[in-house]
Amino acid sequence: MRLHVVTGKGGTGKTTVAAALALALAAGGGSVLLVETEGRQGIAQLFDTPPLPYEERRVAVARGHGEVKALAIDVEEALLDYLDMFYNLRRAGRALRKMGAIDFATAIAPGLRDVLITGKIKEAVTRRHDGRPVYDAVVVDAPPTGRITRFLGVTAEMAELARSGPIKTQSDGVMAVLRSPQTAVHLVTLLEDMPVQETADAIAELTTAGLPLGSVVVNMATEPVLPPAELNRAARGLLTGADLAPALAAAHLPGGPAVADALAAEVVDHARRWASQDALRDEVEALGRPIVELPLMAGPMDLGSLFEQAARLEDHLRAEVVERTGA
Repeated sequence: MRLHVVTGKGGTGKTTVAAALALALAAGGGSVLLVETEGRQGIAQLFDTPPLPYEERRVAVARGHGEVKALAIDVEEALLDYLDMFYNLRRAGRALRKMGAIDFATAIAPGLRDVLITGKIKEAVTRRHDGRPVYDAVVVDAPPTGRITRFLGVTAEMAELARSGPIKTQSDGVMAVLRSPQTAVHLVTLLEDMPVQETADAIAELTTAGLPLGSVVVNMATEPVLPPAELNRAARGLLTGADLAPALAAAHLPGGPAVADALAAEVVDHARRWASQDALRDEVEALGRPIVELPLMAGPMDLGSLFEQAARLEDHLRAEVVERTGA
């Protein structure tokens, strides 16, 4: 696959996952483009670089001397490219920009924004140099799950409106890429009720729209701090302060029964949260997609943590290749 679209409910860490995926795909010497679509400059912050311009800029070197470039799509510039490419009207487009007409057009026709963005993505995927693709893979930090089907499908609506001409040709070309086997839409979730439900809803919508699904990434996953038997006992509320008091006394910890009761309450709360997460993990598995879990990282996300997540995604990508090819 050459186009990887990453989506997820807000707050699930989809931008971080997209960046780590780009590093994983570039490992071993690949060339990958990481595309930002929402203008938040989240990619620049992750890689600790200045704000990304409307041009492809190297942001990282991956394992094996692979290269990750990044691009923040500017809708106005994308429209100027569009006018120049199909109508040779870049100069006229700049005049429209000065008049504020481009802002007006994208405000009254919000679908136009998505058409321009997906068109730019398609151009990056299909661009060639000396007969070879410029990029081995393109990773898109896409809009959230609530908007992803509309974002990817709006160009098909444009194709239906335009019966012929360059708009029709461009729209058909974009949808051919988005619906092809070289594309995968990956969904990022947390083991929480709303993200898991939005992931399920998005999978159903994307399937109905004929858009190809990739993996589900369970982000910020945690491990239990108790053995299974003790975890089950605590989740059932069978752990009390009296059970902990002897160990606390043996360790010469102050506080007596009050501290023991407070600690027991914390353990019970942890166990019940873990039981709830485990039930949600079952729901994610029932979605029928390949799953990869990324652990909750200690402290703020930095480049070291990003490369660690990338290594886990490398393992997942290798396993998928083996499963598909049997090699």
